[in-house]
Amino acid sequence: MTTVIPSRDVLKSQAKRLRADMTARGQTMSHAQALETVAHQWGVRDWNTIAAQARNTSDGWAPGQTVSGRYLGHPFTGQVKAARMASSGFWSLTLRFDEAIDVVASTHFSSFRRQVSATVNAGGISPQKTSDGQPHMVLDAA
Repeated sequence: MTTVIPSRDVLKSQAKRLRADMTARGQTMSHAQALETVAHQWGVRDWNTIAAQARNTSDGWAPGQTVSGRYLGHPFTGQVKAARMASSGFWSLTLRFDEAIDVVASTHFSSFRRQVSATVNAGGISPQKTSDGQPHMVLDAA
């Protein structure tokens, strides 16, 4: 399994949070020490090495962005209503579909959704899978 190194912005944010947490516990840590510690946590030798491996920008998802894709196997188009960078390069998204989607596979009843929340990676694929192994959400930037 290959570990995807997040953007430099994400790594720097992790270092900033680490430094703040250490300060709250009464331990001082320089910014450089925090950057080196974050690199070690990602299994990399030092900050310069991880900075070279990291993406340059925090590519991701933003409110108002038009998207298309599949949700529970159903194609859709819609917009990102809310987006928040979660941990380890994942995003917490709220999507509003242009047209409601029936999320039930049963022929006996229906359950239509116009808005859903999902966790996806930077590539727009959710780690959660259906019983047949397909990702719950697969996004394409439109």
